[in-house]
Amino acid sequence: MTIPISSLSEQTRPSIDWRIDDAPVAYPDALAVMEDRVAAIRAGTAPDLVWLLEHPPLYTAGTSANPADLLAPDRFPVHAAGRGGQYTYHGPGQRVGYVMLDLIPRGRDVRRHVHRLEDWLIRTLDAFGVRAERRAGRVGLWVPRGGGREDKIAAIGVRVRRWVTFHGVSLNVDPDLEHFSGIVPCGIRAHGVTSLWDLGHAVSMAEVDTALREAFSGVFGRDQPGGTPCPPGRP
Repeated sequence: MTIPISSLSEQTRPSIDWRIDDAPVAYPDALAVMEDRVAAIRAGTAPDLVWLLEHPPLYTAGTSANPADLLAPDRFPVHAAGRGGQYTYHGPGQRVGYVMLDLIPRGRDVRRHVHRLEDWLIRTLDAFGVRAERRAGRVGLWVPRGGGREDKIAAIGVRVRRWVTFHGVSLNVDPDLEHFSGIVPCGIRAHGVTSLWDLGHAVSMAEVDTALREAFSGVFGRDQPGGTPCPPGRP
């Protein structure tokens, strides 16, 4: 049984809620939900939230996006994201994780937060036998393919307002990789993109969600993923 957040006392309210949406969520709707939740977290009226979802095919432009990197502006809708970073693609088969956390009790350290998001994805991919790595000067996580080739399997872009984070990560499970050809992903031309399925791991989104939840607790320590689940449609 889901308990409405407003009925929870400070002693019983879970530290983090988890929400998983099965149907694709329109990007403007997701932005509105995040804005509302970030305000509620800062006001102390809602706990932190990790939201796992998919979007319909679209491109997003971060605050550092170079217009020259949008190669097919009429292919899919293009949305200004308000997060850090450049152009990225979202679409079916990609698990997006929006992470809304209060950083005040977590040390007010944005770099540490980004590092932990990277660790979260590294551990998640390790559960499927995929070794993903950081690269200096390149945002996201990369998979060595041999012969000097490295492909990007996950992207990270965050925003922080009054020490509450939002936006987050995207992990390529089985998206249409050709859809990335309409942009220069994150402004990086010398490398490609990949996915779990492209690497030969035919896993379901439900399996990925389980791995994400298990890895989260290992990285974020006391922020255990055992909070009240949010039903679809509730911020």
